[in-house]
Amino acid sequence: MRFYDCAGFPNPDRVRIALAEKGLLDSVEIIQVDVAGGEHRSAEFLKRNPSATVPVLELDDGTALSECTAITEYLDTRNPPLLLTGETPRRRGLIHMAQRQLERGLLDAIGAYFHHATAGLGPALETYQIPEWGEHNLQIAARTVQKLDETLAWQGYVVDDEFSMADITAFAGFSFAEIAGVDLMSGNTNIKRWHGKLLSRPSFSKKTDDADQR
Repeated sequence: MRFYDCAGFPNPDRVRIALAEKGLLDSVEIIQVDVAGGEHRSAEFLKRNPSATVPVLELDDGTALSECTAITEYLDTRNPPLLLTGETPRRRGLIHMAQRQLERGLLDAIGAYFHHATAGLGPALETYQIPEWGEHNLQIAARTVQKLDETLAWQGYVVDDEFSMADITAFAGFSFAEIAGVDLMSGNTNIKRWHGKLLSRPSFSKKTDDADQR
């Protein structure tokens, strides 16, 4: 398999963490895509992903998967028993619900703020910006974080007391906020505790170490 990555970007990091959790990092060839230089918009890359986004996981038969949730589902099926997407119908439903809520309300919201209300990736790539939309999404992210802190007051992870894909998505949202220069953790003691617990997992440190080696 080939993993089209952009080290330090939140969505590729989600897949990198999932690969590490599943013990599959050594099973993929990691190819860095120069997003800042516009490589994701090249004709060659668009053949793999017409949406011009990273990450992309190219399977052995040439099939290209380009959505983090889809990639994680594939990895779960390929290499059980640790299932990031849930072991039972109930847990799968709860994980996918929380994952989507955090993707929309935190990760995507911070993305909208970054691309619309800041310099983002620079004028060459940020050709259409609505600052008011970015600021509106920042408020959405703040409300999502407040709700998450309340949830983490009585459970260890985003869904119950077990690590899942939803935790990876939330972590990526906070990473994106840091890139965007937004502090969403101050005053949220439950989130800080949860965040520290994630950083202690080998998969969260390994994604950075491996990126530095390539």
